[in-house]
Amino acid sequence: MSTMKAARWYGRRDIRVEDVAVPEITRPSQVKIAVKYTGICGSDLHEYLGGPIFIPVEKEHPYSGRKAPLTLGHEFAGEIVEVGAGVTNVKVGDRVTVEPILAKDGLKGKYNLDKNLGFVGLAADGGFTSYCVVDGELCHKLPDSIDYEQGALTEPAAVALYAVRQSKLKAGDTAAVFGCGPIGLLTIEALRAAGATTIYAIELSPERQEKARELGAVVIDPSKVNVVEHIKAETDGGVNVSFEVTGVAPVLKQAIEAVENDGECVIVSIWENEASIHPNEIVIKEKTVKGIIAYRDIFPAVLQLMEQGYFPKDKLVTKRIKLQDIVSEGFEALVKEKSQVKILVSPN
Repeated sequence: MSTMKAARWYGRRDIRVEDVAVPEITRPSQVKIAVKYTGICGSDLHEYLGGPIFIPVEKEHPYSGRKAPLTLGHEFAGEIVEVGAGVTNVKVGDRVTVEPILAKDGLKGKYNLDKNLGFVGLAADGGFTSYCVVDGELCHKLPDSIDYEQGALTEPAAVALYAVRQSKLKAGDTAAVFGCGPIGLLTIEALRAAGATTIYAIELSPERQEKARELGAVVIDPSKVNVVEHIKAETDGGVNVSFEVTGVAPVLKQAIEAVENDGECVIVSIWENEASIHPNEIVIKEKTVKGIIAYRDIFPAVLQLMEQGYFPKDKLVTKRIKLQDIVSEGFEALVKEKSQVKILVSPN
């Protein structure tokens, strides 16, 4: 039996790089992928620091039949090395990125709202390893101009583009993005692609402020000004749409207060705790607060925008590491160094 290294989640702050069996195709709908690059996601970090959130621990996930420990990693790209008899959309040798959603009927309908929504890399073995077996329909071919590193950014970029497309933002509108981690920065890019005029980026970390500036945002440092007052003054009453991407309770209030009357606040973060808001801020000003989870039917659009130069890896990838260093150089680096945006992990 051939083995490979994999980064597996056992519990909070307990990720182990260990030997596992190389997975094999067991159903005609599956493909086997040689993983090239996998990004560390904010939700991976949540699982590391405060999990389990999405990872099944007590009983197996209904679609994968798996529970912890399992191999993390849901932002990945690689090469197809084997296909099941029933797979028609990809072939051996294809370069692909994976849409890592587990839903009852596959990628049909509003599949991101499946009542037992799961993710490859959170409810089934994912990409922090050398080989991964997934359903063929989850694979999207990479255009020739997009390499594996850029391809590994498709999944987080999909979250951002979906958030913007689900919002009521129109070309020419103003927007505010609260939090400039990877998803916040990708949201700035998605807003630019959607034709937003002024994009305000609210961020404490000087390094992340710099990244937001590079992507064309107007940076607001919440330690220096009253964010809500500042945005209202600059926009004559508030931005059209705001995006909350921090998961920090006081920030949610600001994100709702910073939009104009009849404006909209989109909550993109996954939360570890509750947050309080004042309903009158929404009621008296006829504001809308909307949540989004993951994405649906958006990977092709992301890849087309990447071909046009949006979501560029050279502005977003801050570090490339080997699989065996994933805890010290990956997860711990993201905890300690605010300069890190997207860390890519290579199995080789």
